[in-house]
Amino acid sequence: MLGYVARRLAMAVGTVLAAVVISFLLVHVSDSTPGAVRLGPGATAAQVAAENEALGWNRPLVVQFFDYLGDLVRGDLGTSLIDGRSIGADLADRVPVTASIALFATILSGVVGVLIGVTAAVRGGRVSRVLMTGSGVALSLPAFWVGVLLVYVLAIQTGWFPATGYVEFAQDPGGWFTSLAIPVLTLTVGGAAIIARTANAGMREALAQEHIRTLRAMGTPEWRIRYVHALRFASLPVVSVLGIQFIALFGGSVIIENLFALPGLGQAGQFAAASSDIPALIGVVVVATVVVVITNLLLDLLVAALDPKVRTA
Repeated sequence: MLGYVARRLAMAVGTVLAAVVISFLLVHVSDSTPGAVRLGPGATAAQVAAENEALGWNRPLVVQFFDYLGDLVRGDLGTSLIDGRSIGADLADRVPVTASIALFATILSGVVGVLIGVTAAVRGGRVSRVLMTGSGVALSLPAFWVGVLLVYVLAIQTGWFPATGYVEFAQDPGGWFTSLAIPVLTLTVGGAAIIARTANAGMREALAQEHIRTLRAMGTPEWRIRYVHALRFASLPVVSVLGIQFIALFGGSVIIENLFALPGLGQAGQFAAASSDIPALIGVVVVATVVVVITNLLLDLLVAALDPKVRTA
């Protein structure tokens, strides 16, 4: 197990380093320069060149990279070229917004999806067909369309939740919850459909296993066979999909955050890319990569704990 953990840690560090190198090189091959971004379109070529020199843009690329890597190790992500704000402090405020949406949507998707998938596998027949057909329909719905529909029903018609905006937890816990409700429900619709189909397939396969038939022959109660032994067997693919779903939601939150005006990481990345704010863009990539790598590492360890065969693969 220790060897498995060491290999995964080494892979995680390598992934983060690769993301830093790629993002650093990509921004350096672009046409934009930090001097042009900071001074704006009204600056002359001489002013831009002087600003680039002052910012160290003309130094050798290797020197710039190792300087940036050293700052990164110390937790310094630099300052924005647009307004001079601390990128690290800004992203520290934004990460909890994106993480909250992704985490709550993943948890709710898991609960609803497992209930639907297991019920369909256990009941079978017409119930299974209805539930699986419904999950197929939910899976095909675009997230932005679901979001608009939920805003119309839950915000405009009933007034239960605000349509857009974000309230910090420290400021108003109740307002924080209601500001996240519709975005989380929007992402849960498609996520629960994926989990339902995964749980249904895993549960059907589990109930057909030889050891399940042996347990029935031994007189083990049916509820224990279904919800302890079979569900544990079917949990491995569900856990894997939930981890992948969290990663996808965390890294792909741009549409939802812009739709509901949420100050998250995706919104920051879009603004940095649109304004050519090079340090901010690299900072978003690095932070998102670190979160995704940590999540993937925890997922690998959890899967290895559930399935000993993975550790020896």
